[in-house]
Amino acid sequence: MGCGNSFYSLLIAFSVALITYNIIISANAPIKQELPGPSRSSRLSVDPIIQMPLERSRRFGSDKKRLFHTAVTASDSVYNTWQCRIMYYWFNKFKDAPGSEMGGFTRILHSGRPDKFMDEIPTFVAQPLPSGMDQGYIVLNRPWAFVQWLQQANIQEDYILMAEPDHIIVKPIPNLSKDGLGKAFPFFYIEPKKYETTIRKYFPADNGQVTNIDPIGNSPVILPKESLKKIAPTWMNVSLAMKKDPETDKAFGWVLEMYAYAVASALHVVGNILHKDFMIQPPWDTEIGSKFIIHYTYGCDYDMKGQLTYGKIGEWRFDKRSYVTVAPPRNLTLPPPGVPESVRNVSWLTCWHEGVN
Repeated sequence: MGCGNSFYSLLIAFSVALITYNIIISANAPIKQELPGPSRSSRLSVDPIIQMPLERSRRFGSDKKRLFHTAVTASDSVYNTWQCRIMYYWFNKFKDAPGSEMGGFTRILHSGRPDKFMDEIPTFVAQPLPSGMDQGYIVLNRPWAFVQWLQQANIQEDYILMAEPDHIIVKPIPNLSKDGLGKAFPFFYIEPKKYETTIRKYFPADNGQVTNIDPIGNSPVILPKESLKKIAPTWMNVSLAMKKDPETDKAFGWVLEMYAYAVASALHVVGNILHKDFMIQPPWDTEIGSKFIIHYTYGCDYDMKGQLTYGKIGEWRFDKRSYVTVAPPRNLTLPPPGVPESVRNVSWLTCWHEGVN
């Protein structure tokens, strides 16, 4: 057993060293055309978005729970920290509820050092990218943090839900992934076809049509752990290469890392079932309905008659960016009558909780 453990430890150390080498090389060289990915002969013979693949999962129809591990990447900023604490609070509210297949939870902290919330939130400390490599785009640390976590952590579950700090879980989440496919939320602003010329730098024609790239980011996505282990290093390298290229950086802006994940997923032929009811994004989505997550990424501005004043600071507002240096107060004024259910819930769920403020 001693030899086996020593070999395993050496293998992990070698893998981490190799990944570290890759990110340094990626900063100084264009991405190679021979990106990792299975041969075209391994592609599914039917479109997984329209029909089920021919080979069905052995677990299909089983009553056995297929637990997934929820992972959230974050910095140690006040802004990210209060969001993570609230996210984890509501995760715990629904984790053991009927219908849930939610397993463990990890905050992947890419600051490189522990913080005072390690005992409150299960946390894995990842190292940030080398200084200056993210070019001020801190989200670029996300794929590198996932690579480290997948290499080093003991993840019990066979599936992963990639979530974000500004997600609030509002009901028990079942494992929506099946038959080897990911379950992902489609974003209207991820448009691979629109940017085909740019995309082809990272997704060569030999890999198929650009429409093979799903309109997704890495979150929210539920997928098999082994699939994510294949995708993550490619996601990291594509992100770095995209950020280094001025044309791509200008084209994709703040969603660059999302495009990189979508490309990496397609390069490894990991299909996704697109699920619009995965989450809502107030103020544009007004009702929770059957959705599982509220994503409060947009500011919500209203006058006192309950009318949306988007683009203009409202008489009543909730915007996470108003709380960069301090968490939202417990006594945040509730919205006026007429404001949609989704916005009322955001303002309530981020403020009425135990032990966060």
